[in-house]
Amino acid sequence: MLLTVLIAASCCGAALAQTQAQAKAKSQYHVSNLDTLGGTSSGGNSINDQSWVAGYSRLPDNQSRHAALWRNGSILDLGTLGGPNSSVTWNVKNTEGIIVGISQTAAPDPLGEAWSSAAFYGPPYNVGFINLGFVWEQGQMRGLPTFAGGNNGFATGANNLDQVVGWAENDVHDPACVSPQVLQFRPAMWGLGPPDQINELPLIPGDTSGAATAINDNGQIVGISGICDQAVGRHTARHAVLWENGGVTDIGNLGANWWNTPTAINQHGDVVGFDGDPAFVEGDILHAFIWTKDNGIQALKPLRGRVPQHVDSEAYGINERRQVVGVSCDANFVDCRAVVWDHGVYPTDLNDLKGDYSAHLESAKDINNLGEITGRAVDPNTGVRTAYLAVPVH
Repeated sequence: MLLTVLIAASCCGAALAQTQAQAKAKSQYHVSNLDTLGGTSSGGNSINDQSWVAGYSRLPDNQSRHAALWRNGSILDLGTLGGPNSSVTWNVKNTEGIIVGISQTAAPDPLGEAWSSAAFYGPPYNVGFINLGFVWEQGQMRGLPTFAGGNNGFATGANNLDQVVGWAENDVHDPACVSPQVLQFRPAMWGLGPPDQINELPLIPGDTSGAATAINDNGQIVGISGICDQAVGRHTARHAVLWENGGVTDIGNLGANWWNTPTAINQHGDVVGFDGDPAFVEGDILHAFIWTKDNGIQALKPLRGRVPQHVDSEAYGINERRQVVGVSCDANFVDCRAVVWDHGVYPTDLNDLKGDYSAHLESAKDINNLGEITGRAVDPNTGVRTAYLAVPVH
């Protein structure tokens, strides 16, 4: 009798587990396009727990883009610091009404540098101007200071303790910089004022440049440490690092000494991002990762069973439930798909969960604690790229 009960319980347990797995696999999203500022390209890069989406949208002439905030069903143009372009490029996560990003000023760059932000704007005005990290709050945008003698800065994340992170130039003309980059730059944490105060974060011993990319409310910061190089990844991202308690720790890599870039950290201190491939120093192929204090660094794989085969994966956002979002691509980046890793090594294609939404979800850039996701979708008929919001259907 006891054996019969145990067998029955086991069968019921197995059936329940299978039903739960099937229910999880069938969970759907209601996906909608977010308004634009009139151009044909926009993208959502950040979503907080108030469902504020931040990113960018091109203007009607498609010559420049502005940082944008979507909230309460409408879009807000955050403006610029005087130049043609601005953008929110990383997941900010702040819930106190602060948005941070990058903006061109009206001043020409005296050294002719392209700076890190050029890759986030697009032509024709993506170079030629000094760029600063910005803070937007209460309807006003202001620039953040650089280190003494430096021209350019970049802001990526903000916590709820009036702390902002990013990187900024100093006055050192570094021979390790690759033209047109001239000046060395260091990872920065700004304490918001007034006045706003910039603080330098330590590098791995022997390194000379670096950048901070995300911060949580426990003061844990992640970023990169390396050399000046081209000011965008590659050898500047020799080490993926965690700053806490005044120190810096190398969190490891997946086998390469380049492009090792954390993109997000949750309140538990779990970190996601992407690492380089030993065979591709220029970053042609990247590999998503998750790092935890318990398990160290682990690879997050691309989609299986795709034709052409997917070999590139990049993780961009993580919530408190350790749901991770990002992108999976083939080697030529012809087929790129927004994905979610939900406690597994292999992801799920969000295009399989989008219901009757017609556009192709090509990237997922952030996820909040409600499970809401933002990123960029492309209309297969027109090629127009649009910021979207995906809300789980319970």
